[in-house]
Amino acid sequence: MANQPAIAIHGLTKSYGKVRALRGIDLEVQQGEIFGFLGPNGAGKTTTIRCALDLIRPDGGSIRVLGIDPQANPVAVKARVGYLPGELQLDDNLTGEAQLHFLNELRGRKADWHYVRELAERLDLDLKRPIRNLSKGNKIKVGVIQALMHRPELLMLDEPTFGLDPLMQQEVLRLLVEAKRTGATVFFSSHILSEVQAVAERVGIIRRGKIVEVAGVQTLINRSLRRVRIQFRHDVDPTPLTQVPGVALLKRDNGRAVTLQVEGEMDALLKAVAAYPVVDFETERPSLEEIFLTYYADERNSHKTEE
Repeated sequence: MANQPAIAIHGLTKSYGKVRALRGIDLEVQQGEIFGFLGPNGAGKTTTIRCALDLIRPDGGSIRVLGIDPQANPVAVKARVGYLPGELQLDDNLTGEAQLHFLNELRGRKADWHYVRELAERLDLDLKRPIRNLSKGNKIKVGVIQALMHRPELLMLDEPTFGLDPLMQQEVLRLLVEAKRTGATVFFSSHILSEVQAVAERVGIIRRGKIVEVAGVQTLINRSLRRVRIQFRHDVDPTPLTQVPGVALLKRDNGRAVTLQVEGEMDALLKAVAAYPVVDFETERPSLEEIFLTYYADERNSHKTEE
């Protein structure tokens, strides 16, 4: 079905002994979107991906990947997914080319080898070198190629740019955008929040095994706190401005300039500012990184409270 989610997860739970890694995950990824999955180490990102591919079994909940139950038919799911694990294991005795040929055999020779060579050239990877002689970043490139080479319907990538230099990070992101343009769905986790902001349409934030937010990137940024710096023509008392609902004073540089924090819409503040002789008015939206760190700070504070 065209309107069926590429990934549908409901009530997913998973524990490792006494450690509750997932505490009832609900998450849907729509077909044809690039979805960023964010969270600190240990939040449950990798566990979620592994459950979705039936690499580990959850304790409860339901999962559908491309409409298929991965526990009932894991082979069908893996045939249609390109997966890059966070801890990639390759055969050190093979060259990059031999490793990719081996993986292509396992996939029924579905890869277009011209496309494989194109990917290697774009990622500046020498496929003739033994894997044992490759840097960590070049091993990641092998992993990216094996995930992309059969042009899968769904890409599930765990930290796909980790260990790459900035130029190669950008090239991998371009490959993900190109995959979307050809109809693929991209689901990837990352700690590099600027890259998520650059390519993802929606993000899910996971914290201590729970989804705490799912929203469009721009929606998150637009509805979050803004910083406003106002410079006046002469000394003013900013107290009336700080009495506007949602407005707080962050800094008073001198009698003629203030920096405010604004939550919600700007309309009430703009009306209040109209009573002053304003020389300059600057607004700054938070980055996705700042928003994420706010969630992470909330986690640390709540953890301290629980202790």
